[in-house]
Amino acid sequence: MAVPGPVPADTPVTIESPGEITPDGCAVDFYAILPPGEEPGIVHGAVPAGASVLELGCGTGRILRPLAALGHPVCGVDESAGMLAHLDGLPGVRSRIEDLRLDRVFGCVLLASTLVNTPSTRARAALLATAHRHLAPGGLLVVQRHPARWHDTVAPGSGERDGVRCTTGAVERTGSLLTTSITYEVGGRRWVHPFTTRRLDDDDMSRVLAAAGFQAPTWLSADHAWLSASRT
Repeated sequence: MAVPGPVPADTPVTIESPGEITPDGCAVDFYAILPPGEEPGIVHGAVPAGASVLELGCGTGRILRPLAALGHPVCGVDESAGMLAHLDGLPGVRSRIEDLRLDRVFGCVLLASTLVNTPSTRARAALLATAHRHLAPGGLLVVQRHPARWHDTVAPGSGERDGVRCTTGAVERTGSLLTTSITYEVGGRRWVHPFTTRRLDDDDMSRVLAAAGFQAPTWLSADHAWLSASRT
């Protein structure tokens, strides 16, 4: 399940959802119960056994916890203390991603939740700069994005996966930007997440990575939603 990342901090957010909402518009209670899905397996299969993993924007640790169980030393970074409270004892750092400066590097830096599709070119560059300075030589950046095909074809509708019912609202396209909302329903609870995302096709991703100091991507999934890239 591709979960939209947070909207930019300067974007007005209106949420009709129970529980704590982070400054970037994410519902802590929803992410706390969201199943990890296939994401941990994709990351685990892309990196060497036992490689350390730093996740930028880790949320409640739904990907990090399975990775730790698979033998990876992990560390999560998130701006929200409410999200980090769900890490269940795993190492976590409260910080804006672009401000992060740890005194160590990692075998893998993970940028999931389609954060790379942020509408802001400056914000994307800052995310990838943080990833670059925390990646060990020979390490891998692993990224989840909205594929270009998703941008071109997504439409209002509903579906269910892993016990979560997802309803996509009205879709507005303006150039390479797409604005919509997804309503998540689980066990009688309902969260609405509006967001705006930028279309990045395969060539765009290659250019963005090259500008940030990474090699051409290796695609990790058939739909090109997941990719890895080494430092140049």
